[in-house]
Amino acid sequence: MTAAFTAPAARTLPALVLEAAQRHGERIFIEDGDRRIRYADLPAHVFAVSRALIAHGIAPGDRVAIWAENRAEWILAALGIHCAGAAMVPINTRMKGAEAADIIERSGARVLFAVDRFLDVDYPAMLADCRPATLEKVVAIGHAGAHADTDWDSFIASAAGVGEAQARARAAGVQPGDMSDLMFTSGTTGRPKGVVSAHRQIIQAFIEYVKIADIRAGDRYLIVNPFFHTFGYKAGWVTCLIAGATVLPHPVFDAEAVFRRIEADRISVLPGPPTLYLSMLAHPKLAHTDLSSLRVAVTGASTIPPVLIERMRRELGFKVVLTAYGLTECGGLATICAADDDAETVALTSGHAIPGTEVSIVDADNRPLPAGEAGEICLRGFHVMQGYFQDAKA
Repeated sequence: MTAAFTAPAARTLPALVLEAAQRHGERIFIEDGDRRIRYADLPAHVFAVSRALIAHGIAPGDRVAIWAENRAEWILAALGIHCAGAAMVPINTRMKGAEAADIIERSGARVLFAVDRFLDVDYPAMLADCRPATLEKVVAIGHAGAHADTDWDSFIASAAGVGEAQARARAAGVQPGDMSDLMFTSGTTGRPKGVVSAHRQIIQAFIEYVKIADIRAGDRYLIVNPFFHTFGYKAGWVTCLIAGATVLPHPVFDAEAVFRRIEADRISVLPGPPTLYLSMLAHPKLAHTDLSSLRVAVTGASTIPPVLIERMRRELGFKVVLTAYGLTECGGLATICAADDDAETVALTSGHAIPGTEVSIVDADNRPLPAGEAGEICLRGFHVMQGYFQDAKA
């Protein structure tokens, strides 16, 4: 990295919140519309959520779900869940009620934070006919309406019954090996399975991401990738928390809106799939937008021609363009290119394994294959999941 980066000592997300508040106090952590949350003020916001959860009876090891678009409350809810010692269960906003209910039921989530309305969909209403009996409270982010038990503001007000000392003690009791999140796979080859990850795994892996991708304190990080996915969550706002960068949530990709935000908000980091950059390169606003603030792009998850990498550097102005590879079962990051790799390397490979990770390509008999041969990708390292939740046979 060109600027000195000192990795945080924290190995739990609650400890990271407190350390980041000390290290980056006056910097802005979240900028969402007119709302600004400084790093110094983050603990107060997060402990308000954790205190409300504790008041509701949430205990260490419990699960709490989030079903919402990219927004400030998503991050505050997630960190509040972590500080309460519970595990966060993100739910895909594209899921229908029965699909979400299945994840809520199988995870045993006791509380759900759900946006009241997104893209003209009433999310709490989708659970009206299939709400699991184990779900004790639905907290609407917005207006409670007829199908939520309370709204965000009322839920936060219930924190008054739990003192800050109790909340801080609960947060301090979280251990690096405790379950931080329960992320369900996409289910492309069967029923989605819950992947168990620990606090230490997230932080250690994405410290490496910050180093390699050259994410800096003060970077302005536009997150279009959904928070329910590791690309928007761990490679998104958790990365900002590690680096001291600013999170600018963006709920739905629209090239014209993104161009406006890059210019107005001076965006420096813009991760996304290849289609995001292709849409920008084909848009008429490309020639009329000040893109001079852009510095880092991280892409992947698709075949990428070298010419796209070259155009991203030349026409969009990115100084660093790299690709990475990961999957939910390894916390979302296993390999990544270097910041100075050439276009062909970035386009045609996924870089090197991050430190502490071994990668092998094997045949059907589990024998290692030579370079260039297709086979099964096998990973071993600190970030590989603890297992599938309550599914030892999987």
